[in-house]
Amino acid sequence: MKIKQFCIAAGLLLTTAISAVAQDIHFSQYYMSPALLNPAMVGVMNCNGRFIVNYRSQWASALKSKQFSTYSAAYDMAIPVGRSDFFGGGINLWGDKAGSLDFATTQAKLSLSYSKRMGGSRRQSHYLVIGGEGGLAQRSIDFLNARYPVQNDNGQYNPGIPSYENYTNNSFLFGDVGAGLLWFSNLDQNTNFHIGMAATHLNRANQSFTSERFEGLYTKFTVHAGGEFMFTKKVGLVPNIAFWTQGPSFELNPGTALKFNLSKNRREYQAFQVGLWTRLANHYQNTFTTDAVILTTRFDYNNVGLGFSYDANISEFNAATGGNGGFEFNLQYKICNGFKRPDYCPNF
Repeated sequence: MKIKQFCIAAGLLLTTAISAVAQDIHFSQYYMSPALLNPAMVGVMNCNGRFIVNYRSQWASALKSKQFSTYSAAYDMAIPVGRSDFFGGGINLWGDKAGSLDFATTQAKLSLSYSKRMGGSRRQSHYLVIGGEGGLAQRSIDFLNARYPVQNDNGQYNPGIPSYENYTNNSFLFGDVGAGLLWFSNLDQNTNFHIGMAATHLNRANQSFTSERFEGLYTKFTVHAGGEFMFTKKVGLVPNIAFWTQGPSFELNPGTALKFNLSKNRREYQAFQVGLWTRLANHYQNTFTTDAVILTTRFDYNNVGLGFSYDANISEFNAATGGNGGFEFNLQYKICNGFKRPDYCPNF
């Protein structure tokens, strides 16, 4: 029975991978990965440059060494234009590998943005940002490790039974483009909010591993918002929400963090955050379900930011995972030499 279930699950996983109907990679700390969330967020920072590194591991309790592993590295910069506008540019690299078939994606993108000041005063500012991105990606899969339901022979896996599948390529390269908009406002030094939207995979590149059919990558639409609201000089809330829809899949990720400002003087910045998020999504045969509860922490010290999160799986899949989800790590380093507009934008 276990062999039969494994064959069925493997066949379903292979079918899903080849039809490319699943959502893109995502990070639970999406608010600390601006380039992946919206190309209009590239260059939106209170410094000249920013390095970001992310790593995520998921389903290790169920898949062991074949767990889902996702990583990314990004650099973006802000260049002043005139008295108050900014030009942003950046590069983002990410990779993802999952399952016994080693289904992998590697992508490199260049992003550009322009921040236009729409109004405000010396202590307030309102900006509209437009951004675009383009790059190349490679997808690959190891068909030699594939097992199909038809290869179930009285409860045993029999590789001698033909699968009747004809996949002509085990990897392919494709181009990818996207665009986004962002609005953010600073009401004072401790209060700001933003709202944005983006569309990626606008060219709907072919994702099929066989030349016999065309499988276009669904365009992904993103809507997100967030802010920082300090009740006192030491304590505040940092809420964020993001919604993604891509083909038949969607995901909603709302939550908030409690922020503690630990700074002792104006020459240094220290802050600690602890938060709670939830991930809502549609699953197979379920139109809407709560997938996970996410616990997060973040520590900022001057130009360095560290983030850690843990997903506690509460969906039906917890029968296989024992409730274990995945952990995620985020590291940021900002280069702020000579930057003269500390209230220019929110702190992502």
